[in-house]
Formats: sequence, C-alpha cells, structure tokens
Amino acid sequence: MLTSFDPNQIEDKNARQAIVELLNLVEELKGENAVLREEVQRLRDENNRLKGEQGQPNVKANKGRKDRNQDYSSEKERRQSKQWRKGSKVDKIEIDREETLKVDKQALPCDAQFKGYELVVVQDIDIKTDNVCFRKEKYYAPSTQKSYLASLPAGYEGEFGPSLRALIITLYYASEMTEPKIIEFLSHFNISISTGQVSNMLSQKNEMWHSEKDEIYQAGLASSSWQHIDDTSTRVDGQNQYCHVLGNPLYTAYFTRPRKDRLTIIEILQNVSRNHFLLNEHTLDWLEPFAVPQWVYRTVAQWPHHLLLSYAQFEELVNTHLARLNKQQQARVFEAAALSAYHSQTTMPIVPLLLSDDAPQFKSITDELALCWVHEGRHYKKLTPFLDYHRQLLDEFRTKFWQFYHQLQRYRAGPSPQQATILSETFDTLFSTVTGYDALDQRIAKTKTKKNNLLMVLAHPEIPLHNNPAELGARLRVRKRDISFGPRSSDGAACWDTFMTLVATAKKLKVSFFAYIYDRVSGANTLPSLAQIIKQRSPTVHPIMSELST
Repeated sequence: MLTSFDPNQIEDKNARQAIVELLNLVEELKGENAVLREEVQRLRDENNRLKGEQGQPNVKANKGRKDRNQDYSSEKERRQSKQWRKGSKVDKIEIDREETLKVDKQALPCDAQFKGYELVVVQDIDIKTDNVCFRKEKYYAPSTQKSYLASLPAGYEGEFGPSLRALIITLYYASEMTEPKIIEFLSHFNISISTGQVSNMLSQKNEMWHSEKDEIYQAGLASSSWQHIDDTSTRVDGQNQYCHVLGNPLYTAYFTRPRKDRLTIIEILQNVSRNHFLLNEHTLDWLEPFAVPQWVYRTVAQWPHHLLLSYAQFEELVNTHLARLNKQQQARVFEAAALSAYHSQTTMPIVPLLLSDDAPQFKSITDELALCWVHEGRHYKKLTPFLDYHRQLLDEFRTKFWQFYHQLQRYRAGPSPQQATILSETFDTLFSTVTGYDALDQRIAKTKTKKNNLLMVLAHPEIPLHNNPAELGARLRVRKRDISFGPRSSDGAACWDTFMTLVATAKKLKVSFFAYIYDRVSGANTLPSLAQIIKQRSPTVHPIMSELST
C-alpha cells in the first residue's frame, strides 16, 4: 500500500504534518482491528467449546526447505557471516585398538612394492551386558555369634552396577529421554528393570550430587565479575513455577522456585530456601529507588539494626508497624532488608553485575545491571507496520540499530576511552531519531532511557552484549519440560536442577558427562570435580573463595 509514497516530498508543512498524523491513525486503527479480530475468534472458539464443538484449528504456514547458507536466527542481523568448512575430526577421536589389514599377496603383480600403510579411522561402539554373579564368602564366628560377609566392590549397590546407573542418569538428563523410553532401550539388551527402580535412581539418594551442584554454583559465582540470568516457566506436580538460570562461560546453574520476584532472585544469589533480613545503614539506601512514603523511612529507622531476622520475625515487624502499606509497598520493605542481608553476608560471593533482559525483578539487586541488546532488538522486530512507508522507516532504523551493535562488538575487541566517548555520543544521536512513525518513535525513546544499562559494556568490555547463553540454558529446561512434562515433587525438581546444572556445566568445561557420573558412581573419584575445574580456569579469584580454600 502506497509503495512509493513519501510524505517528506509534500512541500506544504501543514499538509505534510496532517498526512503524517493520518498515516499514524491508519496504523493505529489497523493494529486495533487485528487485536479485535483475534479476540473475536478466541471468543467464538470458546463459545464452540462450551457447546461441545471444536474451535478453529491452528494451521501453521508451510515452511520452505532449509538452506545451509540461510540464517534462521531470530536476530540474524547481529550475526557476522561465516564461510562454512568441513574440518577433520580424526585427531579428536580416541583410538581404542589398531588392526593391520594385509593385501592378498596372490592378487599382487610381481613388481608390486610395499609403500607403508594408509590410515583409516572407523568409529564403532559395542553395547553389551556385564551381568555379574558375585559369590560372597560368608563366615560365622561362634565367639562373637556374628556372621561375616564379603563386601561388594565399590560402586555396586543393590541389583545394578555403576555403568548402568551412570547410563540411566545420562540418558534421562543429558540425552533427554523419558523413563519409559529408557526402559524400552535397556530391554533390547535383556536388562530387567522396573519403572520404580529407574525413578529411584533418578530422584533418590542424590545428596552427593546436590552438594556438587552447590560447589559448582559457588565456584561459578566467584569465577567472574558478572553473571547471566534468565528464567522460564515450568511445572512441579502440575503447579506453575519458574526455573531460574544463572551462568557465565564456565558454568550454568538451575533453580526451580514458585515465584520470580525480586525476593526470589535474592534467595537464589545466596543459594538459600528462604531469605534472612537485616537492617543496617544501607537499608534506607535500598529503599530509596522504591519511592515508599517518608513515614516508612522513619519507622524502619527505629527498628532493631544489625540483627539477622528470619522471615517470620521480619513479617511480624512489617504487619505490626506497616499495616497501612499495600502489599506492593510492603514487598519493597522486605526487599530492602533482604538486600542488606545479602550484601552483608560472607558465605556466597556477591555479584557486582548482572546481565539480563529488562524484567523488573532483576533491577536494584546488584551494583550494576547490563541489558541485553538482542532482547532490545526484539522489541523493534515485534513492530508490524501496515503501511509500506512505515515498514521502510522501520527497516532503515533496524539496520542502523545493528550497525551500532557491531560497533560495540568491535569496541570490546579493542576498548579505549576515546572510542567509548564516541560510541556514547553516537548512541544519543541514533536514539534521538524521530521518524514520524509513532510506534517506532516511542520504541526508540524507550531504548534511549536505558542508555546506562545498554552501554555498560563501555565500562566493562569483558561482558557480552547479549544474554543468549542464559536463554539457551533456559531453552534446555523448556525441551526437558516438553519431553517429560515436569517433576512430580519438590525432590524431583531439586534433582532436575542439580543434574541439569551438572550436564550444562560439564558441556561448557568440555567434560564427558557420562564419564564424570560413572567416576563418581563407581567410587573411583579420579576426575577432578567440576568446581575445581572452574576455579582452575577462572580468570579471577573472589576473596571468599580464597578464604574457603585456606
């Protein structure tokens, strides 16, 4: 529609302004009409369902054939094109045995000369049972009236050996197989195992693994001055909850909680199930961004300071003295006291900088907050202008948006104060653009208000410009949720969090998950812990980790 129309070509200023406003009105009405159409269709579908009929089927459009050279990323503009090359993997393959193949001498000509060997590496696997019948010696001593029985080798427990237990854990958590499919797979090799036995292996007697997860998380927090964070919805025993994902290039950790508010984030950063609260000289400073009434400051200042309080104790104080506040304002007081306790504790490393999307629960927790450029770019991608003229304006601005993103990437490779000043000024110019397309201009203005958070990279060039690693970590939970629906108890949720933490961290550290699980299950303990590897590869050592190591 209006393919070649450009209102800037209209000479009369008033007429040009009127046309621009008219185009924005058309855009607004078109958007409202689309929303109303969707709402009417939803109401029709619900009405049909109430009548015992079916709603309109959701038929998705056909997808074209995939092209290797086509980029299917939702943010393909940010990606630099790379030429694909097939590399050799032979040098990465561990050779288990060698076999010399000889030529039939009778088929050779009489003048054939030996010229050495040509190497061909073939990968194969041998899956077979190793069922053992242990003959345990048994003695009886009349003097003590006791029987003495030989012990099973390390790693053997109950009816199943360490290799099978490690394989089941790997198939469920690393290969995302369901319990019925694991049993079906094992049945092909005549392994007799019940659903209950598989479930018990996956969800019971995992205290050792939970401790490993805690060590990984503590080492991960101390391994860098910044952390990725994100969350995704999940279900526990049919109830809606949230899985929170934290990480950096060395680890990824998962935490399932009923809520995703700021108090929950503070709990997760301390790795505790319930916050403690503390009032000190910084509590009122934490309250300041929340804009609570002035009388609240005076009341809180009179409460006992420098005394660690439980949730019940602090809740009693709030209910007694701040009952006039609404629930949202009371929550701000809880958060300020929880932040005071978090920043005063010495058990877990304190995170100076979080890298996240623009969700409110991540704000006002750490000293600094960096926002994801990819997430910000998605706001522009959500704009769906009806008019060709507005689509052209949007395309032009998005091109400039990603060009500036690539300038920031180059700055990370070679930061300098002069270049930081130039980029800051370029940001101001770019996000002061007025296009005349109201929806786009409003979006540009919103981006400008986030300048300090989006340009955190100028002061910290070590941080990425996007939060994709945390989103990829959340996507792993989504796939697990889609395949296995969700854990059926809080213990099951804890096991999901623990083993998914081990899987994701082992992958980042390039450690075989199966080999690691087998090493622990068999009792060999020859491999270093994942937490130790994180400490060894960490570019920084947090003071708390130094104290703990000594």
